[in-house]
Amino acid sequence: MSRQSISFTQANDEWLKSQVDNNEYSSKSELVNDLIRQARKQQRQIDWISAKLDLAEKNGFTSDTKSQILAESKSLISG
Repeated sequence: MSRQSISFTQANDEWLKSQVDNNEYSSKSELVNDLIRQARKQQRQIDWISAKLDLAEKNGFTSDTKSQILAESKSLISG
């Protein structure tokens, strides 16, 4: 496993520490790796949806563009 040195804002560092202190994670490294895994999974889901939207748009199943649908979906996810 490669080692990295990264800096966090004070607010983010405090949040990371609180997660470790609450025994949610055993270390900041474990937490950061989990956040990256979650982001990668979310990107795979977005890529899958994007491919499906491309197909739907090409086949005439929607009049909305892929970018319109993705923007609406992202706004619903973030919330």
